Amino acid sequence: MRLPLIKHLSNFVVNNDEDYLIETLEVLEHISEHSGVKDEEIDVLDELISNLYGALKVDKDIKAGKSQKEVLNDFMEQVQGSIDF
Repeated sequence: MRLPLIKHLSNFVVNNDEDYLIETLEVLEHISEHSGVKDEEIDVLDELISNLYGALKVDKDIKAGKSQKEVLNDFMEQVQGSIDF
């Protein structure tokens, strides 16, 4: 996941609507299920999908009253905490 991209997408949701991200996720997930998609393409789709879901999570927490900076820091701590070393 890329924090700058998640922040950028979060700003997009603030200025527009989360439905754009949800519909984009539906399309990307549908594409990733196609049997003709190559492994390299799946990797790119997966990265985009995870960043979009991250942005939706960040947006949800911001709407709950937290600052964007606080939410982004908390989000990255959760991501880093979930990675097995």
